[in-house]
Amino acid sequence: MNLILLQASDYVAPDRVRLSDQRAQHIREVLGAVEKQIIKVGNIDGLIGSGEILRIDNNSIEINVALSQQPPAKLPLTIILALPRPKMLRRIIRSVAEFGVRELILINTFKVEKSYWQTPVLAPEIIRDYLLDGLQQSGDTVLPSVRLEKRFKPFVEDQLPQMVKDKLGLVAHPGVIPLCPVAINQPCTLTIGPEGGFTPYEIEKLEDAGLQAVNMGTRILRVENALTMLTARLFV
Repeated sequence: MNLILLQASDYVAPDRVRLSDQRAQHIREVLGAVEKQIIKVGNIDGLIGSGEILRIDNNSIEINVALSQQPPAKLPLTIILALPRPKMLRRIIRSVAEFGVRELILINTFKVEKSYWQTPVLAPEIIRDYLLDGLQQSGDTVLPSVRLEKRFKPFVEDQLPQMVKDKLGLVAHPGVIPLCPVAINQPCTLTIGPEGGFTPYEIEKLEDAGLQAVNMGTRILRVENALTMLTARLFV
């Protein structure tokens, strides 16, 4: 953790928190912190600042906090992602928070296994935990928005056209099509398919909704690697 995130229930006074969970363990065992040491802290969805350790023992840690800095700006990026395997989904959720993505929308496609939608990883509290892990790694406080869209056609026909109106809309897809642009510096909606790719029907519907198909070159990447590469390419 490069930033210790705080929530309202941690506060025992307006400028003092008491931690007794895995964050306290991290401060003791990983940071090796001692009393009077200064660490970086921030309120979830709020300001960032410093925390002075007032008391530390095996059960809890008390910290005096002073928050005055704004968190890093979010990328003007919405990622629409065909629901991946649960093991990969965990890493992707963390990465989305680390990269500063504003919104993640998980969708169903023909090649998404139905069993994926039953994974406990999709529980709101578990998604939140993975997002917090990513924020604490990158030094951010603002949680990205995450939502699930289990019906492909209604989402693409009824919601997506309005989402990409006056924005750059892209869908990553292999083939003889334009390369993904670089350093766009404008709001973007990026759609990434499942491991087996979108079907021709799905690509047609996405293009009808206002997305432009682009590729990343001759190599076929895993979904999590494609997401990382495309995000870096679009927002250098």
